[in-house]
Amino acid sequence: MATKRTLRYAQIACACIWCLFSAGIVFGFAALKPILISEGVYHELCDSENGDELLCTAQDLKLNFIFALSATVTNVMALPVGKILDMYGPRVCGIIGSGLLFLACGNFISAKHLASIWDPYLVGYTFLAIAGPFVFISCFQLANSFPQRSGTILALLTGSFDSSSALFLIYRLLYQNWYPNLNVSKFFTIYLFVPLFILVCQLTIMPHSSYKTVNHIAKIAVEGLDEDGRLIEGDTGSGIIPDEQERRSLISMEDEEGPIATSPSRKQRRKSVLETYVEGKLLKKSGGIFGVLHGKSALEQIKSPWFYLMLLFTLVAMLRINYFIATVRTQEEYLLNDPELALKLNSIFDMLLPLGGAISIPFIGLLLDHTDTLTTLTVLFTISIAIGIFGLIPNSFICNLVGIALLVVYRPFYYTVVSDYSSKVFGFDTFGTVYGLLSCICGIFNMSQNLLDKWTHTTFNMNPFPINFMLVILTVVFSLIVTFFIRSQILQRSKDARTFPSNYQTI
Repeated sequence: MATKRTLRYAQIACACIWCLFSAGIVFGFAALKPILISEGVYHELCDSENGDELLCTAQDLKLNFIFALSATVTNVMALPVGKILDMYGPRVCGIIGSGLLFLACGNFISAKHLASIWDPYLVGYTFLAIAGPFVFISCFQLANSFPQRSGTILALLTGSFDSSSALFLIYRLLYQNWYPNLNVSKFFTIYLFVPLFILVCQLTIMPHSSYKTVNHIAKIAVEGLDEDGRLIEGDTGSGIIPDEQERRSLISMEDEEGPIATSPSRKQRRKSVLETYVEGKLLKKSGGIFGVLHGKSALEQIKSPWFYLMLLFTLVAMLRINYFIATVRTQEEYLLNDPELALKLNSIFDMLLPLGGAISIPFIGLLLDHTDTLTTLTVLFTISIAIGIFGLIPNSFICNLVGIALLVVYRPFYYTVVSDYSSKVFGFDTFGTVYGLLSCICGIFNMSQNLLDKWTHTTFNMNPFPINFMLVILTVVFSLIVTFFIRSQILQRSKDARTFPSNYQTI
C-alpha cells in the first residue's frame, strides 16, 4: 500500500515538473522574442531602407505570426487530445507529446540547415504548441490518484502550466546578462532533457490507463462525487455534507438504494441520493444556473445561446490576451513614447505572467466557492473591460502597469471561469466535447490577431489604440449580452420552479 502511495506521489511530482517545463511555454513568447531578434531571426526580410535597425516591420510581423499560429494550434489541439486521451490513455498522449518536443528541438537546433527546406522557427514553435496539450491534458487523470485531494492536485498542475511561461524568461535573463553565447540552438540542445525526462517517466512510472476520463475529473472537481454519483473512495462526505446527522441519513439512504444502473430505455442513469442532494446545493449556490443543460446532447448544447453567446465573449477575450502577449513591447513603445519605459514594462510583464497563475489560483478558488456564477462572470467581465481601458491610456506608466498586473491575474481567472461555467451549464457527460470545441473555435479565431497586427503596423502606423478600442467595445457588448441573457434565464427558471416545484432529480 505504501509503495503504491509513494508511486502516485512520484507520478504527480513528475507531471508537475514536466508541465512546468513544457505545458505552456509557448505563452512565454514575449520573453523569447528579444532573443530571436538579437539572433537575427527573419532579419533577411528587412530591406536596405531599414539600415541597421534590429527590427523592421516585416520581421516583426513574421515573429508575431509564430506566436499567433502557436496560440491557435495549442487551443485547437484541446479537442483531439481529449479524445486521444480517452481512447488510448495518458501514456500514449505523453509519449506523443515527448516526440513532438523532440521534433521541436530538432528544428531549433538545426535551423541553419533546415532553413532552405522549411521555416524551422515556425515549425519548431508550432511543435512546441502541439506538444503542450498532449503533456498537460494527459496529467488531468492524476487528480484521481488521491481523490480526496483532487482539487489540490489540479491546482498544482494548473499552477505548473501557468508558470511554464517563465522558462523563456529565465533563458532571456541568462542570455542577456551572463551567457550571450547561449544561442537558440544551444538552448534547445539543453532542452532535449525535457522530452527525454517525459519519455522515461511515461515508460516507467506513469500509469498506462487513466484513473478517470476528463469528464469524470470535471465531475469530481465540481461535485466531489464519482461518475456513478457515489462518494469517492476514502471520502467521508464531510466536505459536501457538513452536518453529521444529515450526512449519516443520506449515506444510509444511499446504501439502501444499492447500485445504480442505467435503464435500457433511458440514455441517462437515475441520479443517486447524494447526487441529488449535492446538485440541489450547487443549483442554489450557482444562482440557478447549475444543470440548465444537463442531460442534453452535445449538439443540442452547442446550438443553445448558453454556448454561442459565451463563445462570442471568449473569442474576443482570448484574442485580446494573445494579441497583447505578442505585441506588448511595440504597444507600450507607442503608448509611452519611451523605448526604455516600454522595455521596463515588457520585463515586468515577462516576470508577472508566470507568477499570475500561481498567485491568483487560491483567490480564484475562493471566489468560485463563495459567489454564484453570474456574479463570478460579472467580475470576469468587469476586469476584462478594465484591462482594456487601462491599455488605452497614453503616456502613463502607472496605468499601463496596472493593466498588465490585471491581465496576468485575469488570464488564469478567465480560463478557470469558462471551464467552471461549462461544467455547470453543460454537465459532465459532454464536458470534454463542448469545452474542447469552445477552445478549438477560439483557437482558430485567434489567427485573426495576425491581421490585427498587420493593420497596426501599416494602416495605423504602429498606433495600437484603434485595434484595442475596437476590442474593448466588443468586450463590453458581448459581456452585456451574456449578462442579460443569463439574468433572464435565471429569472425564468426561478419562475418555473415556483410554478412546477422539483426536487432536482432526473427520473
